[in-house]
Amino acid sequence: MPNTTLQIIAHIHNDFPTKFGLPRQSGLVGELKSTLIFEPEYRVWEAFRGLEEYSHIWLIWQFSQAIRENWSPTVRPPRLGGNRRMGVFATRSPFRPNGLGLSSVRLEKVEKDPVLGPVLHLAGADLMDGTPIFDIKPYLPFTDSHPDAAAGFAGAVQDYHLEVEIPERWQRLIPASQQEALRAVLAQDPRPAYQEDPGRIYGFLFGDKEIRFAVREGVLTVVEIQSAFSE
Repeated sequence: MPNTTLQIIAHIHNDFPTKFGLPRQSGLVGELKSTLIFEPEYRVWEAFRGLEEYSHIWLIWQFSQAIRENWSPTVRPPRLGGNRRMGVFATRSPFRPNGLGLSSVRLEKVEKDPVLGPVLHLAGADLMDGTPIFDIKPYLPFTDSHPDAAAGFAGAVQDYHLEVEIPERWQRLIPASQQEALRAVLAQDPRPAYQEDPGRIYGFLFGDKEIRFAVREGVLTVVEIQSAFSE
């Protein structure tokens, strides 16, 4: 059969220019805001008619920073410490045969921008800035929600959170509109699961700032915040 070509219809934009620090699943950090900007040929108002009636949508997207020529039938899920292999189809690993991602996000607003056309304002996305989007579909709670579904090995870590401490001297460097989202991201523990060195300083980019932190005995402490563009 001929190869199927997917068209990129949009790109997402948010405060995560790199993968490190991103929530590991959509919906875990509902405070995170994103916008979806469509490619010019898809800025057709009729294509969005009725979308504002939904509270959530599905995003079908590409793991654009994890593209490989080959694939492996097993992967090492980070939440299992990176030392246990599971079947790739039993995980949400980015290293998949086709590198496709699926995320359920909250649709906060459909904006009618005079230049960009329809702009979707989202919350709870787990995608980095610039991720290409192949399609969107409405989320239907009467068919898409299964509260009694088994969570497999992933369910063992669903309630894991860290206590977060951000000293005032650093907190005031983050805009008030972003502070709640940052705390929620940090509470999810951005570290690789196999790293437990209490003396190590970790860092990731959040907006135009680099957030540096350490973790000791279940408490994450921000030790420095500086401009990501400082020389």
